[in-house]
Amino acid sequence: MSDFNQQVIEEFRANGGRVGGMFEGAALLLLTTTGARSGRAHTNPAVYVRDGARLLVFASNAGGPKHPAWFHNLSADPYVTVELGTPEGTVERFGATAVVTEGEERDRLYAEQADRDPGFAAYQAATDRIIPVVALHRVDFADPARRRAIADHLVTVHAELRAELAALREGLGSATAETVGTVGAEGAGGAAGRVDAEGAGGTVGAEGTVDAEGTVDAEGAEGTVGVAGRETPALGRQLARHCLTFCGALHAHHHNEDGAFDLLEHEFPELSESLDRMREEHKVVARTVEELESLLASGAEPATLRAEVERLATRLEEHFTYEEEQLVPALTRTRAVPGA
Repeated sequence: MSDFNQQVIEEFRANGGRVGGMFEGAALLLLTTTGARSGRAHTNPAVYVRDGARLLVFASNAGGPKHPAWFHNLSADPYVTVELGTPEGTVERFGATAVVTEGEERDRLYAEQADRDPGFAAYQAATDRIIPVVALHRVDFADPARRRAIADHLVTVHAELRAELAALREGLGSATAETVGTVGAEGAGGAAGRVDAEGAGGTVGAEGTVDAEGTVDAEGAEGTVGVAGRETPALGRQLARHCLTFCGALHAHHHNEDGAFDLLEHEFPELSESLDRMREEHKVVARTVEELESLLASGAEPATLRAEVERLATRLEEHFTYEEEQLVPALTRTRAVPGA
């Protein structure tokens, strides 16, 4: 994220949705999407207009040749979080579904925006691409079909996260110790990818060299050859790659849930205490992930990494189970109709 965007976001949140500078007086919202590649939450300020019950945002990218990253993100995952200033001077946060308008509707909506703000006409004139118009629909928990879809989505996302975590744990559990003289997969020592039994001689190919301690340099193998048959940091790097995807997806999932909890609490006041617990559990899980990422950055021993992953897995399973026990029945039960 650029320093400019971060400054706008901080000012927006600190001043109830109002900002100065080039956006002073503009109708601005904060749009948080899930990274299509990283799975991490990304927040961007965007100009919006109201169109009935929905909000419209425009993927203009100031007339640049490519769509902005947030548009690619919501194209991959349409569930987003919106932050909006209120007349009371606070910031309201809620979940929404993004729908990309098409054809005549898109053309009409963009033309109307260009009439309101000639800058948007200039943006379209500056690029060959058709600037998308995206409609944001607030999640409606009063609609039984919508509630069922949300419950199904919750269970599906939990299943995907459980599967990714299980694969990670399995990979860590089956990893075997690299003995002295065996270089990781991406740096072959000499012709056969090995150094001698003392870890001293031997040179690797063009990818890197082995020093007198049997260590492959930064441009060489995926891991470091130890001097006593220890597991290599390749395990840590393997975990880091998995964590970049898994931890990012987990963070985005919890961020989106936090954005929906206020609406859930309004619709289901009986869940207030349960939702408070879920919010706190999100914070605990986030701290656990941060500790795991710190261990990865510090080059911790594989046994330490495994223990931290197990701690995260235990907390997540407890959290997922509790969420499903509390939310799924509330979202899927049939409510009595007054007067029926």
